[in-house]
Amino acid sequence: MVNGLSDSNGFAPIVSQQAKALILGTMPSVASLLKQQYYGHPRNAFWPIMAALFGADIEFDYQQRKEILIGNGIAVWDVLQYCRRPGSLDANIDMTSIKINDFEYFFAHYPLITRLFFNGSTAEKMYRCHVLSELNNRFPYLEYRRLPSTSPAYASLGLAQKIEAWQVIKESMIK
Repeated sequence: MVNGLSDSNGFAPIVSQQAKALILGTMPSVASLLKQQYYGHPRNAFWPIMAALFGADIEFDYQQRKEILIGNGIAVWDVLQYCRRPGSLDANIDMTSIKINDFEYFFAHYPLITRLFFNGSTAEKMYRCHVLSELNNRFPYLEYRRLPSTSPAYASLGLAQKIEAWQVIKESMIK
């Protein structure tokens, strides 16, 4: 801990060579880090949404949920590999501490991924600010879309509205 900020290290991606879409968050929450699971906070809507779209039910163990996403061509990762922040809010990230994940390596090794879905506006802003320019148009085929955050801190939409908005991922997998 430095100046009241705790260190946060992200997770390896959930991904396979068959992945066609990447869901991109900002950084795991404190609850996720403690559980060592993406979207581990009990009130985060991510897994209920994945249950509605792909059958990755919250009642399944984490490995089963990951396998369901992989089986549906979905990858999950975060923009940040490392940061310092108090608590879990993206707004509290110490921007001088961030380390971005290696997207050039990632996209080179998972060439079937053509669509990125941002889990909220902060993930999109950080990616566009810190990643997109570094890629130097190396992956011009990538399509981007921001979706409403699944975080419990983003309460302006209910679960049903979030599921409806996130349906675009499932629809894009059919194309």
